[in-house]
Amino acid sequence: MTISGEDSSNLIAVAKKTRLAALKLAVLSTEAKNQAIEAIAQALEAAKDEILQANVADCERSVAEGIAKPLYKRLQLNEHKLRDAITGVRDVGKLPDPVGEVQIHRELDQGLILKRVTCPLGVLGIIFEARPEAAIQIVTLAIKSGNGVILKGGKEATRSCEAIVKAIKQGLSQTAVNPDAVQLLTTREETLELLKLDKYVDLIIPRGSNSFVRFVQANTRIPVLGHADGICHLYVDKAADIEKAIAITVDAKTGYPAACNAIETLLVNVNIVLKFLPKLAEILQPLQVELRGDERTREIVRNIEDATEKDWETEYSDLILSIKVVDSLEDAIAHINDYGSRHTDAIVTEDAEAAEAFLALVNAAGVYHNCSTRFADGFRYGFGAEVGISTQQMPPRGPVSLEGLVTYKYQMIGNGHVVANYTGANANPFTHKDL
Repeated sequence: MTISGEDSSNLIAVAKKTRLAALKLAVLSTEAKNQAIEAIAQALEAAKDEILQANVADCERSVAEGIAKPLYKRLQLNEHKLRDAITGVRDVGKLPDPVGEVQIHRELDQGLILKRVTCPLGVLGIIFEARPEAAIQIVTLAIKSGNGVILKGGKEATRSCEAIVKAIKQGLSQTAVNPDAVQLLTTREETLELLKLDKYVDLIIPRGSNSFVRFVQANTRIPVLGHADGICHLYVDKAADIEKAIAITVDAKTGYPAACNAIETLLVNVNIVLKFLPKLAEILQPLQVELRGDERTREIVRNIEDATEKDWETEYSDLILSIKVVDSLEDAIAHINDYGSRHTDAIVTEDAEAAEAFLALVNAAGVYHNCSTRFADGFRYGFGAEVGISTQQMPPRGPVSLEGLVTYKYQMIGNGHVVANYTGANANPFTHKDL
């Protein structure tokens, strides 16, 4: 169901329906949820042509409106992307059910038993720009974790999201999951109203630009999970293998520059810079990567722009790479911790001690050794999919999948037990025995 943003009471009514559907979804069996997930996959396959045609219409309209190149790349949904997304749906279906896991099972005293059991969060509000396939990932994870979900896609992806959600609801209509557990909003006014629904929505997950995420964080009382920047770094250490360093740099920058896990800054140790940078620049030039460098970089790679303080703080989401020469591993770590966004940072080195220090001291959700930052992805981690990437210090951190969409509750069963019997001079002792 797509609703109008003209009447906030209408949105409240939709949120109530979502919460009621979510309450029933929360107690469904694993088998019932997996059947619903397979029904979603089949419905998306059946609606493939309609979804792709809707995306073409979105792309054509967005080009006419002057969409930015990085955003356009995220908007495009071809047959390959859609097929991968449907594969991700089925992968989520194969994952263990995160709901109902007994984390603590403890006897406090004879006949007084405590359990801590995982349970769904309730209703998720997901606001995302471009990337219509994100709707597929998010809904699947919500169903598996027993949560209702209210989606708000960017205006550039409206038709694509409508076609996707239409198919998802058709699939769910044949299962035990009420299609009301999934809702789609389409206007900016609805976004603003959604952020006010702290009575009905338990978590907001924004996926988009820095300014967009910060806007969401500043305009809601609902807990927000997400990242505002994807300023990722690659440090080429003095003990790096040159060929590995080149391959990793090219992949991390050019594979999908609009992704939040693409590198924006390359740090190169001064002791290897003459062996590494000229070769790298020669390879990046035909790939149309714009290089910007500090003074020492520009002494080696001529005719490139000066990298300013602003460059170290910028997520380009484009074929632009800032390069800085550093004197040591310590300098590289200091730069990353000063300018990084705590997303994903990597080191290329054959020195195990240097790698160990980097992994321990860089403050980021993902820290890698001798591999591309582009691996920072829920699907690649084996999570099936992700609702987003969190750079906050508290968990969940990094790609957020099923484990980040559940909480827990304490359940206690007694037989007339009262606290008065456990206080005072003649207090009964607790056994505190794990069962």
